[in-house]
Amino acid sequence: MTNAPLAARRSYIRTHHGDSFDDHYEWLREKDSPEVVAHLEAENAHTDASTAHLESLRETLFQEIKGRVQETDLSVPTRRGDWWYYSRSEEGSQYGIHCRTAAEPGDWTPPTLEPGVPVPGEEILLDGNVEAEGHEFFSLGAFDTSDDATKLLWAPDYDGDELYTVRVRDLVSGAALADEIPRTGGGFFTPDGSGIIYTTRDEAWRPDTLWLHRLGTPVADDVKLFHEPDERFWLGAGITRSRRYLVIGVGSSITSEEYLVDLTGDITAEPQLVWPRTEGVEYSLEHAVIGGEDRLLILHNKDALDFELVSVAAADPRGERHVVLGHESGRRILGVDCFRDFAVVAYRSEGLERIGLLDYTDDSVDELSFDEPLFSAWPSGNPEWHSPFLRLGYTSFITPTTVYDLDLATRELVMRKQQPVLGGYEPSEYGQERAWARADDGTQVPISLVWKRSFGAPGSGVRPVHLYGYGSYEHSIDPGFSVARLSELDRGIIFAVAHVRGGGEMGRNWYEQGKLLNKRNSFTDFVACAEHLISAGVTSADQVVAEGGSAGGLLMGAVANIAPSRFAGILAAVPFVDPLTSILDPSLPLTVIEWDEWGNPLHNTDVYEYMKTYSPYENIQDGVKYPPILAMTSLNDTRVLYVEPAKWVARLREAGASDVLLKCEMSAGHGGVSGRYNAWKDRAFELAWLLDRLGLA
Repeated sequence: MTNAPLAARRSYIRTHHGDSFDDHYEWLREKDSPEVVAHLEAENAHTDASTAHLESLRETLFQEIKGRVQETDLSVPTRRGDWWYYSRSEEGSQYGIHCRTAAEPGDWTPPTLEPGVPVPGEEILLDGNVEAEGHEFFSLGAFDTSDDATKLLWAPDYDGDELYTVRVRDLVSGAALADEIPRTGGGFFTPDGSGIIYTTRDEAWRPDTLWLHRLGTPVADDVKLFHEPDERFWLGAGITRSRRYLVIGVGSSITSEEYLVDLTGDITAEPQLVWPRTEGVEYSLEHAVIGGEDRLLILHNKDALDFELVSVAAADPRGERHVVLGHESGRRILGVDCFRDFAVVAYRSEGLERIGLLDYTDDSVDELSFDEPLFSAWPSGNPEWHSPFLRLGYTSFITPTTVYDLDLATRELVMRKQQPVLGGYEPSEYGQERAWARADDGTQVPISLVWKRSFGAPGSGVRPVHLYGYGSYEHSIDPGFSVARLSELDRGIIFAVAHVRGGGEMGRNWYEQGKLLNKRNSFTDFVACAEHLISAGVTSADQVVAEGGSAGGLLMGAVANIAPSRFAGILAAVPFVDPLTSILDPSLPLTVIEWDEWGNPLHNTDVYEYMKTYSPYENIQDGVKYPPILAMTSLNDTRVLYVEPAKWVARLREAGASDVLLKCEMSAGHGGVSGRYNAWKDRAFELAWLLDRLGLA
């Protein structure tokens, strides 16, 4: 085994609000420095040596994951226009293959595709394996076909920095067009197929400008459609399902504003403002035709914490409002999708996301019901304005992802496909339930538990637990199936999700209680969940491994400082563990946008002092016995820079932490490596480390 790399200590004084902090490892931020690269490579070598004894287990886990996956498979086709679009995978290939086949007029029942059986009339639109050839990383930021089905747009990223090059292909001749737009945020065709609408980013990686490119013209001649100068706001755009309007949206974490361009006229016309931005008010819109009139269904939170849905005239959006779904505390309305004859409303209540069909004639909502106590369901793959079916996705912790078509005439759910799980998987052999932990302030925090029944129910004996958490941005960790997780469950591990405040599981107030100057609630909630599982006899402190990624990595860093004795190990993926340094620097990617989530420590002393109390990097204590820690990061990550976990690990070692590892992918971004086999190997690496911490290697 190699000795752990010890980063040099170099004085770098950061002073704000009269407080100075000597950041000895800030020099690791110089990404292009040979010394920094050498240090990261030394970290990787040390991690490889320290986990070499797990090589056989990693291979076993990889083969288990691979062995459960039907490697040659196809998605359920989705109809758009006169074509069925689908993707397929082939054994041994890293990336998907995007295809289509012609649809029969009037036939809305998707063709049944069998793995390994040639699809009659198949056209391969894009083979990700061909496009990725010669590159260590490959990701698609956009994939679109023109409405007349004659052109393909796609936008690859070969570095992991989420800057995409838009390209176009003629699907009739197969020839690539000369049009190529580099360094974009992605794009899509105009409805007539003559142009491309795309976004570009500013120096802080914020999408800030919307452009129109006319096919066959120089990129230098592209027309600027919209620019958002406020550094707190992201810009995005899309076309309504009706194909009537271009919607331009700008938003921060707490405020939004939307504009319309009527596509029956000039696309370069000045966008029409819907509602002017008001600090703290969020809204989004969909176009519907109700009673022959163009209407906008607007979801907003003005004086409605959990949001309400209103209808306004598209021609006069600031005129009279009709309340479609009024505000109900505890029913967080998440979104609305409009179709010709009805709308789909997604909302969350009692900790679960639900789907209802909205009747335009009387504003009634028909909620779809499902049998399992814990589940996730969502509308998916419905590009057409009018169809006799509504495509849905469904899953739970124990039910593989399932594709349904809801027959709108009969309300019958027709299963089109369920994710195959090879090796004899039987859902009835596994259990899922929800438990509740009491937080320090008395708040009841939900915990989802998943286990294999043959080992006994939670609480029937002390068992190893893998406790996962996130808790930021109102992002909810909803029930979902994982073939990789079966390798844990089949070894007797209980998988648990701590639904801490800062997430969105229990409504908007749940989020508000875990952000800004309430952020510490996220951390103490997670510790309370671990302590509940210990006190309830489900597990013991030496049998709990915690995991979180990105903002969930901040959670991991915080609980390592708050309650190091409660965990046998901590797995932190792309962890946001130096938040104060990042949020103080508006020149860094995305910092200004983040002020609505964390506060602005640059200009607010209270925020600065509060963040300093929980920043994982700055609160490491010398002499504390930290649990074993594995930090995973990527050199080209633009969301959480590699330097944060690199500094964190260096400081932990300085403080005396004896078992701290850093694994840095040298050619990947925030989502880690690309390619399914590479991703499986990465997960096998993490699970082997986790099993080792639990004595199950």
